[in-house]
Amino acid sequence: MTFTDYATAPAITLTIAGSEATGGAGAQADLKTFQELGVYGITALTCIVSFDPRDNWNHRFVPVEAQVIADQLEAIQTCYAGSLDTVKLGMMGSPATIDTVAAALQAQQWKHVVLDPVLICKGQEPGHALDTDRALKTALLPLATFVTPNHFEAESLSGMSITSIEDLTEAARLIHAASGAVVLAKGGVRIEGPEAVDVFYDGETTELLSAPKVGEVAVSGAGCSLAAAVAAELAKGATPLEAARAAKDFVTAGIRNRVASAAPFDAVWQGGPR
Repeated sequence: MTFTDYATAPAITLTIAGSEATGGAGAQADLKTFQELGVYGITALTCIVSFDPRDNWNHRFVPVEAQVIADQLEAIQTCYAGSLDTVKLGMMGSPATIDTVAAALQAQQWKHVVLDPVLICKGQEPGHALDTDRALKTALLPLATFVTPNHFEAESLSGMSITSIEDLTEAARLIHAASGAVVLAKGGVRIEGPEAVDVFYDGETTELLSAPKVGEVAVSGAGCSLAAAVAAELAKGATPLEAARAAKDFVTAGIRNRVASAAPFDAVWQGGPR
């Protein structure tokens, strides 16, 4: 019997994201999430990020050349033509990278494009960061079917200040209106109260996804893992709302099972008990 004879072949899910050296976020977190949730994970790297312990743990950011990104995506899309229809987008880092990724996405049909709209990379030159933000909103947001902004990103994408769950709900509706994508807007620890509340909105259904906060400080990899979990669940056939609920539960468990380090932040552990 060959591999292709098995009826249980896994769904295939691609992440296009950066490498984060400590293992807590980026493509490393995405691949761990995919494995835990039973999908076959693939990655195309867009940049290499390493925190600098001598500079307040800011990012040291090295972009992958656009042609190298294009080569990775050519190999992936050719190898899995006809079976790869779900992609998660993480840190891009530059307008050139965004243009390269957008061109590759437009070269085939996708059922699910999950965008984690990483808008700021600490340590980047401010003007370059703003150019990247604008390119992301112009070139990638229109391609997304599902978007998972954190508190800061939801403010940026919606153009409004968010200080309450009501604000977060309105921001989700504005982002959906602008993009057409399903939105899971994350309040996390940024909104006061004992619960970490995220807002799901798909144009018809609004649902608050809530879990008790685990500490008052954001944990490295939570946002990456949430978007990757959404992508994994969608690839397996879940509805967007089912995927959002499952992803919320998965990341809450990962935060609860966090890994401590000598850095001023903990990291999500996707492999802990759930």
